[in-house]
Amino acid sequence: MNDILARRARRATVGIALSAALVAGIAPVTAIAAETSSPTGAVALQTEDAATAKEKAYAAMQEALKNLEAAKDAASPEKLAEIDNDIAAFQELYDMVVAEAAKRREPLPAMQANVDAAQAKYDEAHNRTSGLQAELNKAIDDGASSETIKQLRSEIMSAERREKSCEDDLHSYQHRLESQERQVQHFESEAEEAKAHIDEDIAKRNALLGDLEKAQAAYDDACKAYEEAKAAADKATSPEVTKPAETVPPSGSTQPAETAQPAGSSATGKDTSPSSTKQANSSSGKQADTTAGKLANTGDAAPSAIALAAIAAAGLGITATATRRLKNSK
Repeated sequence: MNDILARRARRATVGIALSAALVAGIAPVTAIAAETSSPTGAVALQTEDAATAKEKAYAAMQEALKNLEAAKDAASPEKLAEIDNDIAAFQELYDMVVAEAAKRREPLPAMQANVDAAQAKYDEAHNRTSGLQAELNKAIDDGASSETIKQLRSEIMSAERREKSCEDDLHSYQHRLESQERQVQHFESEAEEAKAHIDEDIAKRNALLGDLEKAQAAYDDACKAYEEAKAAADKATSPEVTKPAETVPPSGSTQPAETAQPAGSSATGKDTSPSSTKQANSSSGKQADTTAGKLANTGDAAPSAIALAAIAAAGLGITATATRRLKNSK
């Protein structure tokens, strides 16, 4: 009979614990699962992604630094100074040949005038010779005297010598003019080549400085991206992110201390007094009611397994007390 009463008391205690868990809004198994499980998988994945992004940002920053160093080496002060020296040398050559070309170009108009004058004299002498030759031919055809024909032939010879002299003068003036023009063209060509070298060196210098500026900007951007990735990785690996927050049991719902064995129990061989038994029953019942009530008042969707353990402990305390009471009443 007493065993039956003890079993009923235990079932009633378990029912009280289950009812308290249901009042809190969650089944015991769900509560325990909610207590023991945490979103560590998602946090670990987030941390891994942040670490990967940080590594990629660091590699990009190192590559940008490598490119920056190469750009700095290419645009070093020594190399820029060497380019500037070349520019200055070609600029000096350019100024010199331009001035020389201008100098050689100055007499061209006068020389052209001499050629034109010599051409006119030659044309005149040639016409004179041609005229005398036509007159001689006419005199011969008309049967002119030998004296007239002799005179015309003498004048033709003199005219031919004059024409030859004028032709030589014309060729001389033309040669001088052409030589002067070639000199002008030579210096102008030298000026063009010097100008091309100057433009090439200036373009090279600007390209090196432009590459350096771009490399510096790319490195600055890479550093900024790395700092952002590092901050994100540090945040992902911080305790607040990686360590799931422990479920804190509601205030006042701590696990009750183990029910002390009443004085005069089987350990001492003495009977437990009725007043002690009543006090234990009252204390255990109040403890279970208080815990269940506080669980219901917290509004937590997933009450702590510790809190459920407190309910169970309180219920088991009732069972233990009831069982001892039954045994003592035998």
